[in-house]
Amino acid sequence: MVKLNRIYTRTGDDGTTGLVDGSRRTKHDARMQAIGDVDELNSLIGLAVIAAGEITGRNLQRIQNELFDLGADLATPGADFEPSEMVLRVVPSQVEWLEAAIDALNDDLPPLTSFILPGGSEAAARIHVARAAARRAERSGVALAAAEPVNPQALAYLNRLSDYLFVLARATNAGNDPLWVPGASR
Repeated sequence: MVKLNRIYTRTGDDGTTGLVDGSRRTKHDARMQAIGDVDELNSLIGLAVIAAGEITGRNLQRIQNELFDLGADLATPGADFEPSEMVLRVVPSQVEWLEAAIDALNDDLPPLTSFILPGGSEAAARIHVARAAARRAERSGVALAAAEPVNPQALAYLNRLSDYLFVLARATNAGNDPLWVPGASR
């Protein structure tokens, strides 16, 4: 359980921040970039929750919790990706839940005949903004993985999450998405 009595510690005043293992990294480090992008994504999902219906909101709140797990995973450097009592790691069942949710939502949607424009409704637009942030978080995670070990399940989760958010936005619009019309304003 996390217990924070004081928010500021002054330990980051030198431009570094601490990781789970006690090591310190510069705030512009690739690992910190990935963690920050996941944090921003979580905040944008929180904004989407406000406009979502009850069931969608509960699912998004589940994802927000899992993004904290993912942030803890990224904040734990090393090549041992097995979760333990003291180490949070993203696990296959979290990715599988997203896949099942994608399939369930997609079953009721018409096939795509064009690329869609982000929008349609306020809730869908907020979900699309979160989707774009999920793609950025994934790019940051992949960049980090090019330099040092990253849990492959964390990367799979981010990839699947952007897919989930895309399909969720379509479902939120009940398949009545604004479509891209190539060259429409020429």
